[in-house]
Amino acid sequence: MRAESTRNSLSLVRNLGILAHVDAGKTTVTERVLFLTGAVHKRGEVHEGTTVTDFDSQERDRGITIFAAAVSCDWDGHRLNLIDTPGHVDFSAEVERSLRVLDGAVAVFDAVAGVEPQSESVWRLADGYGVPRIAFVNKMDRTGADLDAAVASIRERLHPVPLAVQMPIGSEGEFSGVVDLVGMRALTWADGSMVEGAVPDALVEEAVRRRRVLEEAVAERSAAALEEFVEASQLSATALAAALRELTLSGEVVVVLCGAAYKDRGVEPLLDAVVAYLPSPVDQASDQPDQPDHRSPDQPLAALVFKVQSTGTGRLTFVRVYSGTLRKGDAVLDVGAGRTGRVGRILRVQADRHTEVEQAVAGDIVALVGPKHAVTGATLAAPGSPVLLEDSGPAASEPVVSVAVEAERNADTGRLAAALARAVEEDPSLAVRTDGETGQTLLSGLGELHLEVAVEKIRRERGIAVSVGRPQVALREAVASGVSGFVYRHVKQDGGSGQWAHVVLDVRPLTGTLGDTGFTFESHVTGGRVPREYIRAVEAGCRDALAAGPLAGHPVTGLHVTLVDGATHVKDSSELAFRAAGAQGLRAALRASTLALLEPVAELTVTAPEDTVGAVLGDLAARRGRVTDTTSRSTAAVVTATVPLAEVFGYATRLRSRTQGRGAFTMRAAGYVAVTG
Repeated sequence: MRAESTRNSLSLVRNLGILAHVDAGKTTVTERVLFLTGAVHKRGEVHEGTTVTDFDSQERDRGITIFAAAVSCDWDGHRLNLIDTPGHVDFSAEVERSLRVLDGAVAVFDAVAGVEPQSESVWRLADGYGVPRIAFVNKMDRTGADLDAAVASIRERLHPVPLAVQMPIGSEGEFSGVVDLVGMRALTWADGSMVEGAVPDALVEEAVRRRRVLEEAVAERSAAALEEFVEASQLSATALAAALRELTLSGEVVVVLCGAAYKDRGVEPLLDAVVAYLPSPVDQASDQPDQPDHRSPDQPLAALVFKVQSTGTGRLTFVRVYSGTLRKGDAVLDVGAGRTGRVGRILRVQADRHTEVEQAVAGDIVALVGPKHAVTGATLAAPGSPVLLEDSGPAASEPVVSVAVEAERNADTGRLAAALARAVEEDPSLAVRTDGETGQTLLSGLGELHLEVAVEKIRRERGIAVSVGRPQVALREAVASGVSGFVYRHVKQDGGSGQWAHVVLDVRPLTGTLGDTGFTFESHVTGGRVPREYIRAVEAGCRDALAAGPLAGHPVTGLHVTLVDGATHVKDSSELAFRAAGAQGLRAALRASTLALLEPVAELTVTAPEDTVGAVLGDLAARRGRVTDTTSRSTAAVVTATVPLAEVFGYATRLRSRTQGRGAFTMRAAGYVAVTG
């Protein structure tokens, strides 16, 4: 009975995220959700700096979401744990960390722009984690808003099967509501309140046509729906909704709704769709034998850390509980680190406000005070029943921009080092290192804005005056053509036990495309000529050698190494010797190879008035840009180009100058290419 009761309660939970391109209206949608569900009593506005989820001072100053914020609310008897994620490309790692613990998501699109660059990026991230989604086409009240065009762009650029379950009533400034095609009813808004009524006579014919198209699309993909459709030549609202839920959970279709969140239109049906179509923790329960059963209260504890945050009152560890029950005062095991800590407090999070609770159960997203050393990606489990939810934390995105940072006062040098270490702990996509030649401390991240935010946070929260150097891109070295059968013998005798290792390496590019990143290692050694533990040591040594390439000291990437042969010494071979042979042998093999220097590139999407396109194209060419697409949208032109990241610094100012302040651009990382010129 207890297990059945827990299963029923878990079926009333929705853990979801809000995903979108910057300025599509994610935070406004979240604020309207909180207001309509009674979680807040006053609408928060981005432009007024009064939002609940954008509570950080930098978010309010800049008018964008920087940090993922968790909030909870209730709708129609269901508990919604919602995470509002950033939309800017520099903070995509924050989105990825959130997606790992979510069961479903709402993707928000601009009704005029449709799918934008960062929309694609977060969509692919959600694909990678298998997160079911529904779509909300926002800003239907704007000039140029077009639901059908937005749905077409979803189909063409994201490649799902989008099924619109609504059609708009009125267009652009006259948008007043929607026709619900599932229930065949009109939903309109007046003075902020939703009114349900009959479909307007002028829209009945079009609504019937769209409902028929929806039924046919669902019947093609659902066996249960097809059976009813064949028998009755139509689908009931109940059967249609059930089939849409089934297809959404499987990822076969994406339900599309529309509205204008800023004017409070369309949010209630969106909440109903979250409850109706997105999965609960029960639906997402693992069927893997080595993973915990989300549905059983008697399972041992398993929880995943997805965010670490420092506050004025201490360190908060955000976790998703996957099984069991976590109670205040419990001892928990950090499975990966093998360290046990105690949970001091459990907090139900409402952005920057917290309510203490006595326990958290499977399906909950909460913040913990303690354990002190758990990091992002760590699994917390019952000490007697360790289970590892992830072999490693989320793969940190590779930093592409670096700045030199130093404390303006010598007395703050130690405090700055501690603050930088804490920043990396909170955001694994940041990296700190010391330049071997200059001795400078370098902070690396995913973009100019990413680094600006990190440094400003140190200034504001730690009270440290910091000076920052000019941004520099993170170059990489890669093998254009490698070597085969490269022999290296490591021999070291300095009294006592010596070191002896013999390796033969093949070195080649990872793929046929120069610019691909990553590293792979394999062994073709046969006959036990090199023991297995020594092979692992060779791989570890090769990874050590990747930190600095022979061309200019930059990290090496896009490399495949094969250990083809080797030999051991009866007395002097060891893991240490073979690790040294792997590192020194690969460095020597790289010096014998043909190397290329790589630089990061970005895809820029520039929107500018048509009469300024010539100036925009000329400027992109001067920045070594390669234009890949040019399209027209209303009275503006949209230019897509691939540009070296080093040439993007300061581009916003130049674009405003070339377009009299009327141009705008978005950017996303597009990998690496060989440096030219």
